[in-house]
Amino acid sequence: MARRRKRHIDPPQDNNRWLISYADFITLLFAFFVVMYAISSVNVSKYRVLSDSMTEAFERKGSQQAMSEQVDTSGDSTKPIHTGQPTSIVVKPIVLDHFITSEEAKRDAEISEEVLEERRRLGRIADQFESALEDFIQDELVQVKKNDLWVEIEIKSEMLFASGDAALQAKATPVLQKIGEVLQTTSNIIHVEGHTDSIPIETIEFPSNWDLSTARAASVVRELAYNGINPARLAAVGYGDNHPVADNKTMDGRFKNRRVTLVLISNSLARYGVKDKKSLNEKQE
Repeated sequence: MARRRKRHIDPPQDNNRWLISYADFITLLFAFFVVMYAISSVNVSKYRVLSDSMTEAFERKGSQQAMSEQVDTSGDSTKPIHTGQPTSIVVKPIVLDHFITSEEAKRDAEISEEVLEERRRLGRIADQFESALEDFIQDELVQVKKNDLWVEIEIKSEMLFASGDAALQAKATPVLQKIGEVLQTTSNIIHVEGHTDSIPIETIEFPSNWDLSTARAASVVRELAYNGINPARLAAVGYGDNHPVADNKTMDGRFKNRRVTLVLISNSLARYGVKDKKSLNEKQE
């Protein structure tokens, strides 16, 4: 009886063998990025300690090797005789541009301290304004706002000007005099900003709200200069109705939007400083 021949069955083909190569590639890629991150964040002090340690180790090893070779040459004539001083390997530290040196760190610390002192000084100036304008602040005609980079004094237009006019009224004199007294103790640049409500104006003198707001700011600047403030410190800016602080649809909102704002700028932000300090001191005296 003939034996039945067993049929050879090929093992099933594994279609997931690519996963092994893919996993190896991802692992190598992860290791590469870890190494790159470690290289990019080098601690300067630790790097210098490592460099000095490597330099010392190589120099000591080179000296020991030279001494051992000189001793061995007496028993083995086939070895070359070294003459002169042993060669030492000096590893110089690599200087990278993005490292912060001690001089730069010291300069940054001085700048930071200067900025902090400027902020404290602006805070003291704001307190002086609040004390000098206390009566006007209680009547809600003047508001003093503090900031790390400037001090803002907001004055309602009704206190300074008649409706549709840019000439200062007599009742504007006391508040501007008190403001001028505080400004004379400082050297900061002052921006005088004029603002209006959204009701358009179209006259021969003021064709638009921009013209009216600019003229009002210029009137305040002239009055401050007349009170002894150095004109080099003053700037007049007109914003028209483009920066409202309240809703122009209501009467109360339009009243709040009609205002003149004096902004005492930090010295670190000012584009133009007062160059003639002698002239400034003479005016203040």
